[in-house]
Amino acid sequence: MNDLNIYTQHDGKAIETDGTYKHVMAIALDKTSKYTRGIVRCITSRDGDVTVSGYVDRSEIHKISGNTSEHFSIGEQLEIAGSEEIINGLKNKGLDFIGFEDPDIFQDEDTGFTHVYFTLPFLNTAKKHALVHLGHAVGRDLDSLKMTAPVLVADPKTYEGAKEVSIAPVNSKGVRLNLFESSKKETDFTYSTVRVAIAKDMNGPWEFGKTVFHPKERGITWIGGHASPGPLLPKSFIDVGKNKLLGIMNGREANKKLDGKTTYGIFSVGLFIYDYETGTIDWVSPEPLIRDSEARTITFASQFIETSSGEGILYAHIDDSFVRAYTLYSKGLKSLLQS
Repeated sequence: MNDLNIYTQHDGKAIETDGTYKHVMAIALDKTSKYTRGIVRCITSRDGDVTVSGYVDRSEIHKISGNTSEHFSIGEQLEIAGSEEIINGLKNKGLDFIGFEDPDIFQDEDTGFTHVYFTLPFLNTAKKHALVHLGHAVGRDLDSLKMTAPVLVADPKTYEGAKEVSIAPVNSKGVRLNLFESSKKETDFTYSTVRVAIAKDMNGPWEFGKTVFHPKERGITWIGGHASPGPLLPKSFIDVGKNKLLGIMNGREANKKLDGKTTYGIFSVGLFIYDYETGTIDWVSPEPLIRDSEARTITFASQFIETSSGEGILYAHIDDSFVRAYTLYSKGLKSLLQS
């Protein structure tokens, strides 16, 4: 689906490792700084193979800054007041907190506050499962964040959790039907699914809503095993109808069993149409949109910024190793939707 009229892949890397970290991923940029500042996930250690189920990453979130949208440098670790107290309150016997993961930034124009959402993974070493909560911090800016209770807390019985949030507009009932990545254990594998979070207050708590995309039920090859919602593109960039937004979907091919181990397929970037009034996904692209030219297994998008009329930059991390930028063209995307 790669076409120069749909997107172009930028040369070089928007973020690359600085000698301290081998893997960087999940960029989130700060609108109030005109997207010259932001945060990124840095992997401090990895145990296992990222293509095989059971690997463990330990992570930190760091600040980033740059003079342009083309390149950012990794800075100091993000400080979140009150985080130690919240983390300790979530810990139970046998749970190991492995670090903050995959941040998203939401700037509330009505209140002026900056909200940061992030994954809070607690590894149950005895059962080899993880409790994954969607954490939250709020402040006037990235330098004054204070942590609150998680907006979504994983079910300790089913281990169905929450991560990778996509913030939706307010609907006619005054709530946001946000999207997030969850999971569902089936008889063959555990699948990453997309669910709705009913958010009456951006500070939380949110309610777990319905599952709106299950890879096993849809039968789309490029997204047959894992689905994770990425950025929702603004109507000023591309308009796909009343109460609907075009979104970026991250999808992974179906899992396989190899020598008794669950192995993962290729992660690609695709498209979906979301009705934020009803909380339904109307369409998912039958083919992926982007597979990076250097990617061996992973192309995973986390941030979009509109740069000019009909153009915007999408950021994705490649093989958990560096971040790449791509320019998207709304005219090309519209022609793709009409085909």
